[in-house]
Amino acid sequence: MVKIAVDAMGGDYAPGEMIKGAVDAVNKRKDIYVCLVGQENVIEEELKKHSYQQEQISVCHASQVIATEEPPVTAIRTKKDSSIVVGMNLVKKGEADAFVSAGSSGAILVGGQVIVGRTKGVERPPLAPLIPTEKGVSLLIDCGANVDARASHLVQFARMGSIYMEHVVGIKNPRVAIVNIGAEEEKGNALVKETFPLLKECNDINFIGSIEAREIPHGGADVIVCEAFVGNVILKLYEGVGATLLGKVKAGMMTSLRSKIGALLVKPALKETLKSFDASQYGGAPLLGLKGLVVKTHGNSKALEVCNSIIQCVIFKEQAINEKIQASLADGKQERD
Repeated sequence: MVKIAVDAMGGDYAPGEMIKGAVDAVNKRKDIYVCLVGQENVIEEELKKHSYQQEQISVCHASQVIATEEPPVTAIRTKKDSSIVVGMNLVKKGEADAFVSAGSSGAILVGGQVIVGRTKGVERPPLAPLIPTEKGVSLLIDCGANVDARASHLVQFARMGSIYMEHVVGIKNPRVAIVNIGAEEEKGNALVKETFPLLKECNDINFIGSIEAREIPHGGADVIVCEAFVGNVILKLYEGVGATLLGKVKAGMMTSLRSKIGALLVKPALKETLKSFDASQYGGAPLLGLKGLVVKTHGNSKALEVCNSIIQCVIFKEQAINEKIQASLADGKQERD
């Protein structure tokens, strides 16, 4: 069984949606064991609302909760009995294969590096969510962990992202592109101009050049490399435009009797199309390059995303992604030497 620690207290809809997502995961798969981390009495009360195999879920008590607005470094240092710190320590000690949380992004990023620790050779662990595209999914790396990245960081992101897409998503020889303001090599800011030639020299990745933001939804690349400031803007705009368009479509279909009848006719096809652009079905964003697996889900995650994040951890463990990342970085270092 793959043992996954889940932060029951983190997120806008905790503990209800976190616990429901955990229950849904164990009810779907018999090879998952979930340890819900948080205030025991609160979790036990919530679990009473659900039916599940009791041998697949346990509770690990943590008396404290790290709030989103708290300074991450201080919170990790002082709140030793928080659900985030306790959950990450389970991964560090080898008592859990992965940790999933919708809690404070800053605390998860700091805790991942300080408690779980970076894989040897990794300069900066990036957050890497899967985003829906016209052709399936793409990996956006980094989307929130390293606002001030260097060229060497982006090269590592490209390598880690390629490994993830090939072994977790199943895309052979994934296309790697760097986010830019034009397709020409000479365009971009100083970071992009410095990184571009380094990526061209990497024999272990399929680098296809620059990608403009408008090409991302069309599936122009499988791995989209950028520093976290750009990545977070892309991700949030992506989500905002998607939600706005969905709202507009729904409102437009309710304007008249004719449009309502038309809505009934197209509803099945439209529902299937919109489902393919629902990011929650792909789970959370792994913090790549750590000694153990840490997955950050959206703060507003509902049970579906939590469930898929847990299932995502099983694939990650089965494919030994951390070991493959370490081997890839070691090979890259030998090439440079």
